[in-house]
Amino acid sequence: MAVLLVATGAASAADCTAPGEPKVDWQRCYVDGRDLSGHDLSGARLRETSFQRSLMAKVRLIGADAYRARFVSATLAGANLDGAILVEADFTKTDLSGASLKQADLRRAKFFRANLQGADLTGARMLGADLLNADLSGARWIDGQRICAPGSIGQCN
Repeated sequence: MAVLLVATGAASAADCTAPGEPKVDWQRCYVDGRDLSGHDLSGARLRETSFQRSLMAKVRLIGADAYRARFVSATLAGANLDGAILVEADFTKTDLSGASLKQADLRRAKFFRANLQGADLTGARMLGADLLNADLSGARWIDGQRICAPGSIGQCN
């Protein structure tokens, strides 16, 4: 006896051509090299999305789901990533100077040679994060109290 299974709801596909706005669904999209400076992408679905070499200064990614997103060589200076899910995200050579990452989930994220000068990491979850050669000078550490000393490379001194 054959059984026919019918799906009752179609899975929604990401719209990679949608404008950058709150709650946009760009899951698995390539947004490489775009200028998204100042855009509000709060609550956006950005899982496994690529933002390589994108200009994202002062972008708002508050509460965004950017699991395994790639921000390689992107500019996120002054960006707000508070409460964002950034597990296993790749920030290799990314400029995050002055960015706010309060309460962000950064577990197993890669920050190889990233610029985190003056960033705020208060309450961020960083278990397994790779900070190899990352510049943490002047950053507020996860405890919300300690400011990393000038020359803090790879760890908060």
